[in-house]
Amino acid sequence: MGNTRLLAAAAAAVMFAIPAARAADLSLPPLPPPIETSGWYLRGFVGVTNQEVKNIGFTPNPFPNDITTTQFATFDSSPLFGMGIGYQFNNWLRFDVTGEYRANAHFHGQQVIQSGIVTLPDDYNASKNEILFLANAFIDFGTWWCVTPFIGAGIGGSYNTITSFIDQGATMSGTGGIPILSTTYAADHSKWNFAWALYAGVAYQVTPNFTVDLAYRYVNLGKAQTGPARAFDGTVIPTNPFVFDEITSHDLMLGVRWNFGAPLPPPPLMRKG
Repeated sequence: MGNTRLLAAAAAAVMFAIPAARAADLSLPPLPPPIETSGWYLRGFVGVTNQEVKNIGFTPNPFPNDITTTQFATFDSSPLFGMGIGYQFNNWLRFDVTGEYRANAHFHGQQVIQSGIVTLPDDYNASKNEILFLANAFIDFGTWWCVTPFIGAGIGGSYNTITSFIDQGATMSGTGGIPILSTTYAADHSKWNFAWALYAGVAYQVTPNFTVDLAYRYVNLGKAQTGPARAFDGTVIPTNPFVFDEITSHDLMLGVRWNFGAPLPPPPLMRKG
């Protein structure tokens, strides 16, 4: 009789434990993955430039073979502002097109001409700005705690403008070999160039439809050049325009994205039993 009562008590305990275990299982479902979005988005960004130029001078080189030149050139930093529209295809791939204005960056340069024992310096000053259009593709590498690292690349065109060019230096042309100071002015000029860019950065998902990102960009803006050059007395200088060859920039950018697509649903919750 005692064994029967013991078995009944054990069976009752098991019967009560099974619903309790199921209730506990249902009360603690696994956490769903982060909610991400797809569809169209608007993009806005600001940034600062750090620009370089590979070479400065006339093309072709007007100096004889027995004359050598050395040079340095640098740009001041400048702000940039841009907007774009894009489409996020899925959680890892998106495309957009952007347009931006890169404000005036002051240019400082010097070229030293050496011929025998004669050294003639030239100091250059100018301003440069661009309007840049790019078609970009980005790969997102997954989201952890709302943070998404990404890389990207873009191609497009850059409208480069040189203004306020001044060349202050020395010359011996037409002076019987006696160096004299000279000043040359060049007209403003703009030209289109092929441009390309590479990106790397991180994005923070504030809400399912609003994201803030911080990115580094390397961009090649092509060439720029001045208009016709004239001496201080108005005499036209019989040389080609002054050329800025292969302008590049290391940009730091802060941007926001507004996504107008619906959030992607999480995968269905799967249970066994």
